[in-house]
Amino acid sequence: MPLRIWRPLATAAIAALLAAFLTPTAAHGAPRESRPVYSYGNAIRESVWVDTGLDGDGDGKTDRVAVDIVRPREPAAQGRRIPVIMDASPYYSCCGRGNESQKKTYDAAGHVVQMPLFYDNYFVPRGYAFVGVDLAGTNRSDGCADVGGRSDIQSAKAVIDWLNGRAKGYTTRTGTTAARATWTNGRTGMIGKSWDGTIANGVAATGVRGLKTIVPISAISSWYDYFFAQGAPFYDSGPDSLSDYVDSPDAHAKCAAAQRKLVDGAPRSGDWTPLWTERDYAKDANKVRASVFLVHGMQDLNVRTKQFGQWWNALAKNGVERKIWLSQTGHVDPFDFRRAQWVDTLHRWFDHELLGYDNGIDREPTADIERHPDQWVTSTAWPPRGTATTTLRPGRGSQAGVGTLGLRTGTGTEAFTDDPKLSETDWAAHIGESTAGKAGFLTGPLTKDLRVSGSSTVTVTVTPTTSTAHLSAVLADLGPDTIRDYADSGEGITTLTDRTCWGASATGDSACYRVTQAKKTAVSVTVFSRGWADLGHYASIRKGVPLTPGRAYTITLDLAATDHVVPKGHRLALIVAGTDKDLIDPPSSTPTLTMDLSRTAARVPLVGGEAAFADAASGSAATAPEATTQGGLRTSHAVRRIPGETL
Repeated sequence: MPLRIWRPLATAAIAALLAAFLTPTAAHGAPRESRPVYSYGNAIRESVWVDTGLDGDGDGKTDRVAVDIVRPREPAAQGRRIPVIMDASPYYSCCGRGNESQKKTYDAAGHVVQMPLFYDNYFVPRGYAFVGVDLAGTNRSDGCADVGGRSDIQSAKAVIDWLNGRAKGYTTRTGTTAARATWTNGRTGMIGKSWDGTIANGVAATGVRGLKTIVPISAISSWYDYFFAQGAPFYDSGPDSLSDYVDSPDAHAKCAAAQRKLVDGAPRSGDWTPLWTERDYAKDANKVRASVFLVHGMQDLNVRTKQFGQWWNALAKNGVERKIWLSQTGHVDPFDFRRAQWVDTLHRWFDHELLGYDNGIDREPTADIERHPDQWVTSTAWPPRGTATTTLRPGRGSQAGVGTLGLRTGTGTEAFTDDPKLSETDWAAHIGESTAGKAGFLTGPLTKDLRVSGSSTVTVTVTPTTSTAHLSAVLADLGPDTIRDYADSGEGITTLTDRTCWGASATGDSACYRVTQAKKTAVSVTVFSRGWADLGHYASIRKGVPLTPGRAYTITLDLAATDHVVPKGHRLALIVAGTDKDLIDPPSSTPTLTMDLSRTAARVPLVGGEAAFADAASGSAATAPEATTQGGLRTSHAVRRIPGETL
């Protein structure tokens, strides 16, 4: 199955209609780009409350969600209907959006003055309406925030239904005067980062008609995987804490019962419950009608990259049109790591998907990948054609705790003791040493570049000494490099004082934002994929069980999706350990775990598959290095051309 399937472009007749009705200055032939010809300062700003049909706060009335709209005045006056760009968010009043934490502000009549982010400033003059939806229980909406559940998703879906004439809207929160979206053609694109992008995923998974595209940025595809990794907890709190964080004062007063459902439905055991099934959008990828332009930071340790990997794979299986950007950042919006290219690409994406313009974006490479800070390459498909899962096996080395990684099945055992004070950074820094807290396995220095593209798994067979145990597995690149400093507070960016402007400004809503630049750091080891699990969930994620000390257990850890090139001269490493400090919580005991190397393997998606690995690993014994940075390793960071990608 091809990795990208596009709908046929508009016929000549449709293109002519688009030129006549969707652009104020139709040129000869079909238009290729929307132009900023409408007045932003004179735009219509209005608020509508849409009936969701739910009563999440239990007050006996169906909840209405607040919908703030900014749209150009001229098309409606001329009888033209326009498409919609929507960001449905819980953050518009509590926390703000974007790098500058902008919140919605209102005039005395209750109409929005400042709409966070640049979307309205840029796209409204180009003939789009921008719609900012307050999720249920937040800001000016009724109901309760339920953290990705039915109420959250229905908050936004109901608005798309209203835009398409299928739901009721009102001019006030409690009134009976109807509001109708006669100004739109109903074609909607959803966009947003983090929780906002997650809502876009969830709404797309309902199959709602009228939603033509989504642009999820650093978004969740399964809420279970946000709070747990195969039974191992990421945080000492659950979805109830997020709900409490964003709830409006009204919701705080009314939503005790909804909060209790979140607590009871998300036990700290890490067991899968019906609450998580409701919040798993990947299982419903077969319902998705919208195209997907996905953006994620490959070092995002908030919304970890398993989220985009499983979503992308599910969409691919179901033939959904898609495009992807993968950066070296953490949890960062592309507006803040590749601003000019992002605005241009997003503009062309929406023009193509919502206006039907044949601007060529559908014929461009599927993937843009940041190889080094501000140095990008493209791939015609992602993962690239020719990528194949390759089984790499750990073996014993010349010293305990430091083994080999190759194609042959290993023998013997390696043992480590869980040390909750250590993190993946600590393990990787001592990969060439025998340390009690981890087991490390390395290739020899590679003779050619080796590209990992996609999602890996690591199957381990271990024998614990206690009744509870957590496991971590990471893939690392041993060798000097300069990367974005994703562990810094800016997660790979530094915010400066100068501003650049993107669109038109109006009183109370500036289109100018502070400039950012890459925050870089020099490293000798880069961890580029990781995964975690509670060993007690070895048989099923549905239910964890106590372990029997001295008994061997086999479990497969899902590692996060990535696209990383291990350069010639570097080594590829696999590390297996216990608790990963600051990423998963420790178990209730402190086990020592003994690995059976003959029953342990990493399955890694390599461009070129096993042959590429054998070729890259040839001519060098897969033994442990004397140090993590040996002479002769590549220190130049110019982008090298890798098979399957272009500069």
